[in-house]
Amino acid sequence: MLRIAASHEDDTGLASATGLIMPDGSKGLRKDFSDTGREDLVDYLAGEFPDVFGRSPEVSPIRGGRRAAEERLASASPQSYAKTRNRLGGAVTMLSPYIRHGVVGAREVRDYVLEKSGRTGEKLVQEIGWHDYFQRVYRRIGTGVWEDREEWKTGLGPEEYAEAMPEDLLEERTGLACMDGFARDLHEIGYLHNHARLWTAAYVVHHRRVKWQAGAAWFLRHLLDGDPASNNLSWQWVASTFSSKPYFFDRGNLERNTDGVYCRTCPLARSGCPFDAPIEDLQEKLFPQPAPDPSRKKDGVRGGREERRRRRRRR
Repeated sequence: MLRIAASHEDDTGLASATGLIMPDGSKGLRKDFSDTGREDLVDYLAGEFPDVFGRSPEVSPIRGGRRAAEERLASASPQSYAKTRNRLGGAVTMLSPYIRHGVVGAREVRDYVLEKSGRTGEKLVQEIGWHDYFQRVYRRIGTGVWEDREEWKTGLGPEEYAEAMPEDLLEERTGLACMDGFARDLHEIGYLHNHARLWTAAYVVHHRRVKWQAGAAWFLRHLLDGDPASNNLSWQWVASTFSSKPYFFDRGNLERNTDGVYCRTCPLARSGCPFDAPIEDLQEKLFPQPAPDPSRKKDGVRGGREERRRRRRRR
């Protein structure tokens, strides 16, 4: 997907929202696009970057630029976010693409939320803090985000996972309405709710037995807010190489947090849904062997929430 989301009012909007590395001499690119001239912009960039459009011609409907970021921020409801953020129809802010490309800063969002909502905005601020945490880990380990940070805790070795993504998922034809829908949104919009990201990653790694690196690279090719720090370490959290255990889910979890929109239309809902089993049965099926010692780690960096809990216990 070509990441065109600019609102065209300034240089930053055009350069950052396309998600492209601008070539030398890019200052000569056209920038005189009006707010209603988005089709013009798409046509222009298709001519300037034919290889990108050839690989992925979809254009995200999400608009970028400072004006769009400010509108998103002003419409954010921290109270509603805290209550509904786990649901796909919840009051998420969708500010992450703007933070990712520097259109708005995480500190700016934090200060605005606390000033607007006080303590009721703390949950939203905490989630923004995870972005900062992952960035700090990235500054420490760099390209190590592409390596397993810890031993797998699935009872399986790395050699038992495939290197490549399943073609049926890439082509949105797994037969699972939820996974095909998530893949479609990823390709066409360039954005997924955090829960959808976790479900998709768990399906790829644990149900299809694919290395998390393949899934992380797939997400990075399409997400407007994709960065190697948050993206890769979140995939590792699901896989169990940056956490104390693998993340997986059952049908009830997905159905409850999507209001059943996928299950109602899924051809496999009555028979063949891989998530339709008690969580204990799923655990036995997905992770049939004893897991290795979870205390082993690389470079002294532990996986996210577990490390924070450990530090709190030591205080």
